[in-house]
Amino acid sequence: MVDFGVNMFPTDLAISPTELAVETEARGFESLWFPEHSHIPTSRETPWGLNPQAPPLPEEYWRTHDQFVALGMAGAVTKNLKLGTGITLVAQRDPIWMAKSVATVDALTNGRFIFGIGYGWNKEELAHHGVSFADRREVVRERILAMKELWANDEASYAGKHVNFSSSWQWPKPTQKPHPPIILGGGAGPKTMAHIIEFCDGFMPISGRYDFAEQITQLKQMAEESGRDPESFEFGQFGTPPKAEIVDALIEAGIHRVVFSLPPADADTVLPKLDKLAEFAKQYA
Repeated sequence: MVDFGVNMFPTDLAISPTELAVETEARGFESLWFPEHSHIPTSRETPWGLNPQAPPLPEEYWRTHDQFVALGMAGAVTKNLKLGTGITLVAQRDPIWMAKSVATVDALTNGRFIFGIGYGWNKEELAHHGVSFADRREVVRERILAMKELWANDEASYAGKHVNFSSSWQWPKPTQKPHPPIILGGGAGPKTMAHIIEFCDGFMPISGRYDFAEQITQLKQMAEESGRDPESFEFGQFGTPPKAEIVDALIEAGIHRVVFSLPPADADTVLPKLDKLAEFAKQYA
């Protein structure tokens, strides 16, 4: 059984997060995912996705709402819809505040939050947050490990190279125990796969960039070698084309979740597309 979700850049020019959430749940989708960028430096020195051949960066990248606020509002008007960050730029957020944001959304939605995370590709954006591109992976690792301490313990502390805090109290705790699923997005080479196995619960790349079946197999093998249950991981994909041959191949490879992309546009543009995606997904019900 595969679950279907949708993702969209929630911007000030697009359908509101609340209206999109209501319409997404009404059509039977499992989940709604919002990406984020804090801002986009106008220098534009880093090409989109680090691809020198990429077209100019679309405007929605610098118009996004704060994803935790948007997902909280989406949660307030839905009952069963899961709410995911797709993805949170962990290296650009303070880990103590981020732990509280994650726990708050999860607690206030009765355990419907999915924490999608990533390393980040925009070098100038990272630099504005005081993080070098070369350090971002280890910064993400430490921030996730530190947040796990805050979620799991009444008195939490963490001592690392990039994150340090002495014994502290923080509530609320997440409703999901020990915490919401942590799903890493992005390209998965050996270093990334090692991070997924160390501190994540799943892997969710963008469609069309990798041989996903091969990566699922490799990750499961590495997990088993590391002593983690390979069947405990969730596998999903962002931006999957709504084509039966593609979805069928993903299901055969062992995927759990398929997430379609919606344009960051007004309701008159988005809702007909949502209808078509829902109709496509019905064949897998």
